[in-house]
Amino acid sequence: MISTGELKKGATIELDGKLMTVLEYNHIKTGRGSAQVRIKFRDARSGAIFEQTFQAGTKWPRARVETREMQYLYSDDQFYYFMNTENYEQIPVGHERVGDASKYLKENNLCQLVMYGDEVIGIELPMTVEMVVVETDPGFKGDTATGGTKPAKTDTGLVVNVPLFVDEGTKIRVNTDSGAYIERVT
Repeated sequence: MISTGELKKGATIELDGKLMTVLEYNHIKTGRGSAQVRIKFRDARSGAIFEQTFQAGTKWPRARVETREMQYLYSDDQFYYFMNTENYEQIPVGHERVGDASKYLKENNLCQLVMYGDEVIGIELPMTVEMVVVETDPGFKGDTATGGTKPAKTDTGLVVNVPLFVDEGTKIRVNTDSGAYIERVT
């Protein structure tokens, strides 16, 4: 069992027979009455997002999820294919399960698949990924008084705001949580 005091972002619980992943939670203490916790959930199977308020101290069954390191291989019209690095078993994952993580997936990169039994319910990416800029406007020296940015399209199709000195063909590091440019990779 997991209580409101033990909640953290990313925890998975069973609520009304559904698998729910905690996206955000806020502890609310009013002047009168007991404390409450407002939680923003994502249904792990359908992807629906909703908020609900509970009394402090409420407990739920903890969902038994595990992560497995997998290597991303390729995608087609229906699925993304991942390979277990230990036994070389290939697992197809539907586009709806991959979601926004598809913007950061490059062939042969490692990631963590979140599993509930044999069912894939999500993907955990590394904190940063390296990408190559394939399309961007040229930046000119003296365009701004401070460090300016411009949009750049990467090899996965993700559009990132990068500094003016970044050109096509430059390898960059991108944060997978925010989608923000971190640094140029040499």
